[in-house]
Amino acid sequence: MKHGLLVLAVLLVAGCGGSSEQTFTNPVLNVDFPDPFVLKVGDRYYAYATNGNDKQVQTATSKDLVHWTLGPDALPKVGTWDFPGSTWAPEVLSRADGTYVLYYTASSGTQCVGRAVASTPLGPFVDSFSGPLVCQKGDGGSIDPDPFDGYLYWKNDGNSIGQPTRIWAQRLSPDGLRLVGLRRAIEQNGNQVWEGSVVEGPTMWKHDGRYYLFYSGGDYANDDYAVGYATCKGPLGPCTDAPENPILKTSCRAHGPGQNSLIEVGDQTWIVYHAWLPNHRGDKRVLWIDKLDWQDGKPVVHGPTCTAQAAP
Repeated sequence: MKHGLLVLAVLLVAGCGGSSEQTFTNPVLNVDFPDPFVLKVGDRYYAYATNGNDKQVQTATSKDLVHWTLGPDALPKVGTWDFPGSTWAPEVLSRADGTYVLYYTASSGTQCVGRAVASTPLGPFVDSFSGPLVCQKGDGGSIDPDPFDGYLYWKNDGNSIGQPTRIWAQRLSPDGLRLVGLRRAIEQNGNQVWEGSVVEGPTMWKHDGRYYLFYSGGDYANDDYAVGYATCKGPLGPCTDAPENPILKTSCRAHGPGQNSLIEVGDQTWIVYHAWLPNHRGDKRVLWIDKLDWQDGKPVVHGPTCTAQAAP
């Protein structure tokens, strides 16, 4: 009898173990949270997003990339050079001294990129500068900053004035507060049909010693908005668009996915992005995550996924 009970107990434990894998179903944050960027500090993930919900820079925190808690306004007071309520596409750099730099887009009549500093990932960040970090007024302005590996990447907003849009790269000073050295355009719209008149939302990434520039293209308000990538010979290019672009596009309940960031969880790369709900229901862009694998030197996105997936 005891032997039978022992066997039953083992079977029950094995059965529970076989079904214990944690799963998630997109979207992982079903609120308006556009242009997401994710930073890991310690055992916690910090997400930042475009203004909304009465905040200049929205924040959220998570321990697993799946369950998110909305946080405070990271930039409760904008710089003296820009207007409240016009902050977009924030990203954060973690500095060696334990402080943080927030890069954000804001309007001063023309859209420009500013920076602000804080001692914690959630801020409050303070922009104590008299002007923006970069503002290409003759090219329509500068938006969508992305700090990576000692460089800053951004887009000139040429489509706002009927001119070409390009993604630019320039080295950052060691403190991350100034641009130094040569500035180069490393991507331009029109190389592929799907891009339309826009390339934007750059995310530079390095894998196995190679540089990859991820970017969004098309009209952000339409279902044809999507994500592609280019391979680059170095942080300042030159870059070559991948023939298989776009690698993330409208599918299932994710409409017009774009403005991605990347994050590593162990050996697995994850892509974090926003997407409209079907028919733009609620007029909000919500937060999605999906696996990104590297196959023969190419990034392959497994998504958008609408069914239960293994959690990070």
